[in-house]
Amino acid sequence: MPRDSVTQTFKIALLLCVVCSILVSSFAVGLRPLQEANRALEMKKNILSAAGLFDPQKHQDEDVSQLFGQVEIKLVDLSTGEYTTVLENYDQRKASRDPELSDTIPSDRDPATLKRREKYSFVYLVKMSDSTLDQIVLPIRGYGLWSTLWGFLTIDAATLEQEAAETIIRGLTFYEHKETPGLGGEVDNPNWKAKWNGRENTKKIFDAEWNVLIEVIKGSVSPNDSAREYKVDGLSGATITSRGVTKMLRYWLGDDGFGPFLQMLQKRLRAQGDDDG
Repeated sequence: MPRDSVTQTFKIALLLCVVCSILVSSFAVGLRPLQEANRALEMKKNILSAAGLFDPQKHQDEDVSQLFGQVEIKLVDLSTGEYTTVLENYDQRKASRDPELSDTIPSDRDPATLKRREKYSFVYLVKMSDSTLDQIVLPIRGYGLWSTLWGFLTIDAATLEQEAAETIIRGLTFYEHKETPGLGGEVDNPNWKAKWNGRENTKKIFDAEWNVLIEVIKGSVSPNDSAREYKVDGLSGATITSRGVTKMLRYWLGDDGFGPFLQMLQKRLRAQGDDDG
């Protein structure tokens, strides 16, 4: 058979396709552990950043493991607020789309446009050197203008232990979104994130009855506003994204989100304080 025949050409092309497919598959399989390790590293960095423990200007990737030693990971049943250990190798993002591991959210109870909510969620308890609980990092998400924003909200444990109305936010950060750069994308701006830093700006969450009052407003918060501790400056030119942040906080801190967990944790902290006393 002539070497330049159509049949011969087809055989060579087919062989090259098979070889290339094998090589690509081999590389994909071989790189998977590294990719998973990198994703886990990035997630830890995001959690630590939300807690104010990781600064890219000061820390290296090699510091993450030691810093994360301060963090205790718990899995929470969102319907009861109690800890659970019933699941192994739990992937929370996949669970939010799995009918067996998530619930449909009625439209009138879905301000963040989630559509489904996972039944279980991780929470991250940041401890001090004496093992006292310092911060609670909660994973949150909700729709902005163009995309779902994925992030972490950090709550001060000492203020949670006092009263619902005294509970303050220690930080808010988003690690994934597709909002418009320069507008809604300013959720990444350090200047805006600093407005959520409880050490610099006191921002409260609840009233005495655990109603969620925190909100991102249009424009700037007036220093004369009696409710200024419940308000954060809006993102200029990004009203819909700003509203999206408010809606996701209202959802995840409310009764359908982490509200039951935070109330349970407050009771535990108070009981622990009584025992220490």
